[in-house]
Amino acid sequence: MAVSTASLEVGQQIGSTTIGITRQDLVRYAGASGDLNPIHWNQSFAEGVGLPGVIAHGMFTMGAAVQLVTDWIGDPAAVVDYQTRFTKPVIVEDTTAQPGEPGAVVEVTGVVGAIDTERSTARIDLTVTFAGQKVLVKAQAVVKLP
Repeated sequence: MAVSTASLEVGQQIGSTTIGITRQDLVRYAGASGDLNPIHWNQSFAEGVGLPGVIAHGMFTMGAAVQLVTDWIGDPAAVVDYQTRFTKPVIVEDTTAQPGEPGAVVEVTGVVGAIDTERSTARIDLTVTFAGQKVLVKAQAVVKLP
Protein backbone atom coordinates (compact mmCIF):
# COMPACT_ATOMS: atom_id res chain seq x y z
CA MET A 1 0.00 0.00 0.00
CA ALA A 2 1.33 3.42 -0.93
CA VAL A 3 1.61 6.04 1.77
CA SER A 4 -0.93 8.87 1.42
CA THR A 5 -2.43 11.53 3.67
CA ALA A 6 -5.58 9.39 3.88
CA SER A 7 -3.61 6.41 5.20
CA LEU A 8 -1.90 8.36 7.99
CA GLU A 9 -2.91 9.55 11.44
CA VAL A 10 -1.10 11.95 13.75
CA GLY A 11 0.64 9.85 16.38
CA GLN A 12 0.99 6.83 14.10
CA GLN A 13 4.38 5.14 14.40
CA ILE A 14 6.17 4.63 11.08
CA GLY A 15 8.79 2.30 12.55
CA SER A 16 11.89 2.03 14.66
CA THR A 17 15.45 0.90 14.18
CA THR A 18 18.79 0.57 15.91
CA ILE A 19 21.99 1.84 14.35
CA GLY A 20 25.30 0.29 15.32
CA ILE A 21 28.23 2.68 14.91
CA THR A 22 31.91 1.74 14.82
CA ARG A 23 34.98 3.93 14.78
CA GLN A 24 35.62 2.62 11.29
CA ASP A 25 32.26 4.16 10.28
CA LEU A 26 33.46 7.48 11.67
CA VAL A 27 36.76 7.33 9.77
CA ARG A 28 34.90 6.56 6.53
CA TYR A 29 32.46 9.41 7.19
CA ALA A 30 35.33 11.78 7.99
CA GLY A 31 36.93 11.01 4.64
CA ALA A 32 33.67 11.40 2.71
CA SER A 33 32.60 14.60 4.48
CA GLY A 34 35.99 16.23 4.86
CA ASP A 35 35.43 16.61 8.62
CA LEU A 36 38.74 15.22 9.85
CA ASN A 37 38.53 16.64 13.38
CA PRO A 38 40.44 14.19 15.64
CA ILE A 39 37.62 14.17 18.22
CA HIS A 40 35.91 11.76 15.83
CA TRP A 41 38.70 9.15 15.72
CA ASN A 42 41.47 9.82 18.27
CA GLN A 43 40.74 8.81 21.88
CA SER A 44 43.57 10.72 23.56
CA PHE A 45 42.85 13.89 21.57
CA ALA A 46 39.13 13.73 22.38
CA GLU A 47 39.83 13.25 26.08
CA GLY A 48 42.45 16.01 25.95
CA VAL A 49 39.83 18.55 24.90
CA GLY A 50 37.45 17.45 27.66
CA LEU A 51 35.26 14.93 25.89
CA PRO A 52 34.49 11.53 27.44
CA GLY A 53 35.93 9.81 24.37
CA VAL A 54 35.63 9.68 20.61
CA ILE A 55 32.28 11.08 19.48
CA ALA A 56 30.27 10.55 16.32
CA HIS A 57 29.89 13.47 13.93
CA GLY A 58 26.57 15.18 14.57
CA MET A 59 25.81 15.14 10.85
CA PHE A 60 26.59 11.40 10.72
CA THR A 61 24.06 10.79 13.49
CA MET A 62 21.51 13.06 11.82
CA GLY A 63 21.94 11.34 8.45
CA ALA A 64 21.78 7.85 9.93
CA ALA A 65 18.58 8.70 11.81
CA VAL A 66 16.68 9.97 8.76
CA GLN A 67 17.28 6.63 7.02
CA LEU A 68 14.22 5.37 8.93
CA VAL A 69 12.09 7.95 7.10
CA THR A 70 13.56 7.30 3.65
CA ASP A 71 13.10 3.55 4.08
CA TRP A 72 9.49 4.09 5.14
CA ILE A 73 8.57 6.49 2.31
CA GLY A 74 10.60 4.53 -0.26
CA ASP A 75 12.16 7.56 -1.95
CA PRO A 76 14.94 9.72 -0.43
CA ALA A 77 13.89 12.61 -2.70
CA ALA A 78 10.50 12.68 -0.95
CA VAL A 79 12.20 14.24 2.11
CA VAL A 80 11.73 17.96 1.40
CA ASP A 81 12.90 19.29 4.78
CA TYR A 82 14.86 17.86 7.70
CA GLN A 83 15.94 19.68 10.84
CA THR A 84 17.20 18.87 14.30
CA ARG A 85 19.13 20.16 17.28
CA PHE A 86 22.14 18.32 18.63
CA THR A 87 21.94 17.88 22.42
CA LYS A 88 24.30 15.10 23.55
CA PRO A 89 27.28 13.41 21.95
CA VAL A 90 27.26 9.82 20.79
CA ILE A 91 30.36 8.27 22.36
CA VAL A 92 31.80 5.52 20.19
CA GLU A 93 33.94 3.00 22.06
CA ASP A 94 36.90 1.29 20.41
CA THR A 95 35.80 -2.23 19.43
CA THR A 96 38.62 -3.12 17.04
CA ALA A 97 39.43 -6.13 19.26
CA GLN A 98 35.86 -7.37 18.67
CA PRO A 99 35.34 -7.09 14.90
CA GLY A 100 31.73 -6.48 13.94
CA GLU A 101 30.74 -5.17 17.36
CA PRO A 102 29.43 -1.59 17.39
CA GLY A 103 31.06 0.94 19.67
CA ALA A 104 27.72 2.73 20.07
CA VAL A 105 24.09 1.91 19.41
CA VAL A 106 21.62 4.65 18.54
CA GLU A 107 17.88 3.98 18.69
CA VAL A 108 15.46 5.77 16.36
CA THR A 109 11.67 5.84 16.39
CA GLY A 110 9.50 7.78 13.94
CA VAL A 111 5.97 9.06 14.51
CA VAL A 112 3.66 11.10 12.29
CA GLY A 113 3.66 14.54 13.92
CA ALA A 114 1.50 16.48 11.46
CA ILE A 115 -0.31 16.03 8.16
CA ASP A 116 -0.88 18.79 5.60
CA THR A 117 -3.51 17.55 3.15
CA GLU A 118 -3.35 20.72 1.02
CA ARG A 119 0.36 20.28 0.35
CA SER A 120 0.23 16.48 0.52
CA THR A 121 2.99 16.36 3.11
CA ALA A 122 3.54 14.75 6.47
CA ARG A 123 5.94 15.73 9.24
CA ILE A 124 7.69 12.80 10.82
CA ASP A 125 9.02 13.36 14.33
CA LEU A 126 12.05 11.28 15.21
CA THR A 127 13.11 10.26 18.69
CA VAL A 128 16.85 9.56 18.58
CA THR A 129 18.54 8.19 21.70
CA PHE A 130 21.91 6.86 22.80
CA ALA A 131 22.42 5.21 26.20
CA GLY A 132 18.89 6.20 27.18
CA GLN A 133 19.36 9.92 26.46
CA LYS A 134 18.07 11.98 23.54
CA VAL A 135 20.96 12.99 21.30
CA LEU A 136 18.81 14.84 18.76
CA VAL A 137 15.78 16.90 19.70
CA LYS A 138 13.14 18.40 17.44
CA ALA A 139 14.33 15.97 14.78
CA GLN A 140 11.66 16.47 12.13
CA ALA A 141 11.51 15.38 8.52
CA VAL A 142 8.83 16.64 6.14
CA VAL A 143 7.97 14.21 3.34
CA LYS A 144 6.06 14.85 0.14
CA LEU A 145 3.49 12.12 -0.26
CA PRO A 146 2.63 10.61 -3.65
